[in-house]
Amino acid sequence: MLKKLIIISLFVNTYLFAGVINIAVAANVSYAIEDLKKEFNKLYPDTKVRVTLGSSGKLTAQIKNGAPYQLFMAANMRYPQALYDDGIAITKPIVYAQGTLAYLSNKKQDFSKGIIIIKNSNIDKIAIANPKTAPYGKAAIEAIKNSGIYDDVKKKFVYAESISQTVSYTVTATDIGFIAKSSLYSPHMSKYKEDINWAEVDSKLYTPINQGIVMLKNTKENDEVKAFYTFMLSDKAKKILNNFGYIVP
Repeated sequence: MLKKLIIISLFVNTYLFAGVINIAVAANVSYAIEDLKKEFNKLYPDTKVRVTLGSSGKLTAQIKNGAPYQLFMAANMRYPQALYDDGIAITKPIVYAQGTLAYLSNKKQDFSKGIIIIKNSNIDKIAIANPKTAPYGKAAIEAIKNSGIYDDVKKKFVYAESISQTVSYTVTATDIGFIAKSSLYSPHMSKYKEDINWAEVDSKLYTPINQGIVMLKNTKENDEVKAFYTFMLSDKAKKILNNFGYIVP
């Protein structure tokens, strides 16, 4: 029993004082997060930022079940607001970026047709993030329904667990996919060209994807977490997010 207590004590002390912060990050930010971390570490070189990526819904479930995250960067405002309402988040959700929905195909497509392109007979499979847990998937379904073609294409849907997995499905296993525009700014996606392989989805077809950030109760008095939170709302972070296709407040 004493040995167990010593191990727990060592773990807690390491967790609290080693200059490590743990943040849960919506999968769509996976393409920008490394640049954000690098810029933050210019200001705080001794702080290690440990990132866990996933769909906002799954990360929220983990947080509610006691996962030791200290900061949550969600893909919409719904999930951080729920955590705040439950007393798990200690700051009100603030919009750090607004995401944009795009569709991508490995093959050349005529995107001048708009979203009805997905009705084409040569498109058999459409990758979409799970709308129950991934805000970008929810936005995609909303856009398709508002375009009036949902019943025509719903049998083509191939659901992914997160928006990053949706990108993977899109480039390897489906004919087209609804993705976060931010993913197109990743270096390995540079071969895909606008209006040839991808285009933005008409923003009038879906509710704006306001992405929210909150500090969680595990933060306590951790100044490093507060520093990263402040950094994410700074002009330096906004510039990086803008470079990855986000609209910043």
